[in-house]
Amino acid sequence: MRPIRGILYKLIAVTMFIAMSSMVKSLSDDIPPGETVFFRSAFALPVILGWLAYRRELRTGLKASRPLGHFWRGLVGTCAMGMGFAALAFLPLPEVTAIGYAAPLLVVIFASMFLGEEVRVFRLTAVFAGLAGVMIVLSPRLSVGTDLSDGQALGAMLALTGAVCAALAQVTVRKLVATEQTSAIVFWFSVTSAGLSLLTIPYGWVLPSPGEAGLLVLIGLVGGVGQIFLTSSYREADASLIAPFDYASMLMALAIGYWVFGEVPTKTMLIGATIVVSAGILIIWRERQLGLERSRQRKAMSPQG
Repeated sequence: MRPIRGILYKLIAVTMFIAMSSMVKSLSDDIPPGETVFFRSAFALPVILGWLAYRRELRTGLKASRPLGHFWRGLVGTCAMGMGFAALAFLPLPEVTAIGYAAPLLVVIFASMFLGEEVRVFRLTAVFAGLAGVMIVLSPRLSVGTDLSDGQALGAMLALTGAVCAALAQVTVRKLVATEQTSAIVFWFSVTSAGLSLLTIPYGWVLPSPGEAGLLVLIGLVGGVGQIFLTSSYREADASLIAPFDYASMLMALAIGYWVFGEVPTKTMLIGATIVVSAGILIIWRERQLGLERSRQRKAMSPQG
């Protein structure tokens, strides 16, 4: 285990994903989200295949023991990606980022519902506090009497639904890792999402300009590199150590939103985002404490203990 390298890799991955979201947002007025999803997925594949070849994992990395599981993971993951990309056309980058933080909170609930994982009072309280923070972020967009035909209200609904789909995708991944290689999950997700995104062609794909096409290809390449660094970070350090660095994306989103897109965060958004981030860190801390406790129990029960 090399924790410093793991943290560095996680920060690089977070930076790549925020850069990718920024490029998606810059194209959102002209390129449909389904088309962007295709480029994000299709042009990530050469990066992923090159990485697997470098690690000599092509044979094992492409093996799928549960094709249907990969399909369902791809379906909900593609929906999450498409809705997140669509939301960026209507809402500021930091706001979409903050709403997206609902996903790891919802994973706790969905894992209890679908995987039978035990959720104690501490984590449940943190989850509901975090979801309250998400509602604070959403409140200016989805207050009582809001017209859902309004672009910002639509963007809020898209971002929230995308977070729900992302949480379902993460729960599906938790089931897949029992039988599948991480590299296979990454590869087949890109294949599935690229294929599914083609179904949106009748809904208005456009011929991009050379500059837009270059940016779309770059979105895929950057997304692929980000996925590699994300996967590598978990090889180098415990998940409980590096998971909190996900929230560095909020600082990056605030900076890019302000300097690149001229988006000034509201007080309501900042308060809600702070609550969501705090709740997420509390859950991660609690998971780490429980993991240490289980480790001590195993050592105490072992013959050497």
